Amino acid sequence: MTHEQASYLELLTRGAATEAYDRPALLARASGAGPEELAELEQAKQLALRVRAELEGRRRREAELSALFETANDLAGLRDLDDVLRAIVQRARSLLGTEVAYLSLNDPPRGDTYMRVTEGSVSARFQQLRLGMGEGLGGLVAQTARPYVTDDYFQDGRFQHTRTIDTAVGDEGLVAILGVPLTLGSQVIGVLFAADRRARVFERGQVALLGSFAAHAAIAIDTANLLAETRSALAELERANDIIREHSGVIERASEVHDRLTELVLRGGGVADVAAAVSEVLGGDVEFTEERVEPARISAGHATRDGDDWVAAVSAGGETFGALVLRERPDLDPVDLRTLERAALVTSLLLLARRTAGEAEQRVRGELLDDLLDAPDRDPRLLRERAARLRTDTDAPHVVLAARVDRESAGSAPDPADRESADRRRLRSAASHLAATRQGLASARDGGTVLLLPLGPGESAADLARQTARHLGGALRDPVTVGASAPVTAPLAHPERVAPAYAEARRCLDALRLLRRPGEGAAAEDLGFLGLLLADTRDIEGFVDRTIGQVVAYDRRRGTDLVRTMDAYFASGMSPARTKDDLHVHVNTVAQRVERIGRLLGTDWQSPARALEIQLALRLHALSSAVIR
Repeated sequence: MTHEQASYLELLTRGAATEAYDRPALLARASGAGPEELAELEQAKQLALRVRAELEGRRRREAELSALFETANDLAGLRDLDDVLRAIVQRARSLLGTEVAYLSLNDPPRGDTYMRVTEGSVSARFQQLRLGMGEGLGGLVAQTARPYVTDDYFQDGRFQHTRTIDTAVGDEGLVAILGVPLTLGSQVIGVLFAADRRARVFERGQVALLGSFAAHAAIAIDTANLLAETRSALAELERANDIIREHSGVIERASEVHDRLTELVLRGGGVADVAAAVSEVLGGDVEFTEERVEPARISAGHATRDGDDWVAAVSAGGETFGALVLRERPDLDPVDLRTLERAALVTSLLLLARRTAGEAEQRVRGELLDDLLDAPDRDPRLLRERAARLRTDTDAPHVVLAARVDRESAGSAPDPADRESADRRRLRSAASHLAATRQGLASARDGGTVLLLPLGPGESAADLARQTARHLGGALRDPVTVGASAPVTAPLAHPERVAPAYAEARRCLDALRLLRRPGEGAAAEDLGFLGLLLADTRDIEGFVDRTIGQVVAYDRRRGTDLVRTMDAYFASGMSPARTKDDLHVHVNTVAQRVERIGRLLGTDWQSPARALEIQLALRLHALSSAVIR
């Protein structure tokens, strides 16, 4: 081997450029080598160039395979579909060294393929391109599942050109385009492209390389889709699990409220207990209301929505007692809704039972009071035993009260008789409730109601009459007039005293109505001398004390003569001048005494009504004083 031939080995070792392989032959020709030697050098040169090309090809294939392996490894590590698609396009552009790479995916429902990801693209029109199957190079690849390459897109007539596609390709400035299908089995899911903005010949090895890469990319896309579907399925399972847990919790709450309501009914709980139990179970504010519920807002047996509230009617036998209202819960689970409806049913049963028990107790209380009024000769011991069973205090002083509804418009009502009958029922119900709460008795009588109520500490008959009128009037929302008797001591031990006391209460009631004082309550002591006439006791001393007692007491303490001054003042026609002549005092003395009397009795003591009562009290006081002397 000559020195010149060995130089080719050195060039191969250094990986020199192709032009460097001409140098040994030129040097040999310059040194005067013969034709035979030059022919051998040319042969060695060609052999070296073939070896160089083979080595270059192997290095290139090694680099491509290494890049393909790295790409597959990178794609295998990706889980998000968008990340996978971007990695595929970036790696394809890098592997083939093109200016642009892009990927389209098929859209089976629309029957076309659309641009999904681009790398190196500058045209918005191109990035939003959609291709029909068979249109353009990409549409042809998607339709035939075969790779296509063109050195000059606009001069290639093998595929269908459209104005839309050509305009987009022209905007991007693409010339040479290579497209390979993305396939899963026999199904084409998209197309992977590599393109340049200048004329270029894509070699067969580059087409095969991009095809191999597309195969890995398709698997990566499928894996990402499967992972996405798996994540979606897991999310659906989690949501379903949450729903199951929620429904399980609702069912548990329904079971809990059922047990609690059953316990409440068995131990005699009330409406408030039911509302509290349901509030705790449903986690909201539940209350029972007796206010009139509009028919449009309720449905028998079902709860209806009213704004952000739910309303469940509490009714039985076609009668509505009220409603259970769940506040501020616009979104209510069907099981919770059923729980509210069941609670309304339990509430109606409790109210119905309470009403039945109340009506029975009312009848018993009414029968006892009727016996006191109509059969006073009954055995007091038996009467006291019956009262004790009703928890009535048999030893406390009681007052008999006569009550009546005084509705001014009753006569003009469409059906006065029906209205009056309804008023009597309402009054009896309210009076019976009041009697039960105050441990008294009540009964319907003489078109109204009679009550026998105990006096509280420091309470007078007049106080009790006024309280009863206010209570019954507030309950009925109509004026209720109440007349009261004088206190009756131990009425059950002395039943014969009850009927006269009722007669006195009736007279006071009639007097209030004649005096046009509807809705008020009063005893005989409130009615002045009229009360003195009405009362059975004829409490003259009490009348005098209530009317002029303060003046009498003042004279007794101070040694003054105000009572005689009042008598002379009225006898002289309330003239100070004539009064001073009768009393033989100065007129200023009369004026001072009159002023003092006004401070003791009130500024209206000279009004006609008060003056009449005062003059009567003066006469009775004079008579009682004469009797005492």
